[in-house]
Amino acid sequence: MDFLALIAGLAGLWLGTDITIRGAVSVSKRLGISEFVVGVAILSIGSDLPELAVATDGALKILQGVQASELVVGSALGSALGQIGFVLGIAGLFGSLTLPRKIVLTHGSVLLGTLVLLGFLGSNGNVSRAEGAILVIAYLVYLGFLLSDKESWEGKSHSGSILPLTTSWLFIAIGLGVVIASAELTVSAVSNVARALDISESIIAIVVIGLGTSLPEMSISVGAVIRRRNRMSVGNLIGSNIFDTLVPIGVAAVISGIRFDFTMLTRDLPFLFALSVVVLIFFWQKRGIQKYQAATILGAYCVYVLIKFLVI
Repeated sequence: MDFLALIAGLAGLWLGTDITIRGAVSVSKRLGISEFVVGVAILSIGSDLPELAVATDGALKILQGVQASELVVGSALGSALGQIGFVLGIAGLFGSLTLPRKIVLTHGSVLLGTLVLLGFLGSNGNVSRAEGAILVIAYLVYLGFLLSDKESWEGKSHSGSILPLTTSWLFIAIGLGVVIASAELTVSAVSNVARALDISESIIAIVVIGLGTSLPEMSISVGAVIRRRNRMSVGNLIGSNIFDTLVPIGVAAVISGIRFDFTMLTRDLPFLFALSVVVLIFFWQKRGIQKYQAATILGAYCVYVLIKFLVI
């Protein structure tokens, strides 16, 4: 049954991705918004709903006396690592990924800044309700800046074969719904297999659930690259990592306050920061991320996962 669920989940990811990208491209052209911003502000938030759901559920369990902080932080960091390492690496193997240096500098600085902020707030081993609110507010400030930036708007709306605006938004909503439901089905199947193989909960949280909740981003990003919507793909990943660093942990902390595991603070978060720096350096280069750089990023993530299995 788990195998059939996995096949159904993967099929749903493909279908949902096709619908989502068609709607997102249409919105981009209708409103004259850059595809990068569509990826950051629309697709990343929608595709990150699984991470937010996991964090909220974990916070409610904490209120009931269950120790779920490791699940909350582990799944958020694991998802961010999966996106910047595995998903970006896979997407780069399908086509070159480039960004203007101004975008790399602006949004890359925000990405690294959010990691530093999270590390600072969690350095005492806990993220309080007030500190959780700071994380959420930081994301809202970033989103407000993004949407108010005039350079995010690129000219006039398009007509012709482009979908009507209402239909476009409907496509995005339906597509994301299918992607998220399919990701949940896939993650459940993989988690059942992992538990049957007696894999530890920490591995399941950081690697299986973390990477599993990145399936919507992988489906959308790889699909966007295949359809030559490279900046939408990159925008989705950068936006998702900023979201994952701030919102799921922030919302969970606001609900219940959470404990920040020392190992995650000293190993996983620094590795995420270092890998993000490497990715931004690749983007800073004129050619951006080619297959060689993509393979390097993917290899670094695979080494990280291997170490997690051997050490934990």
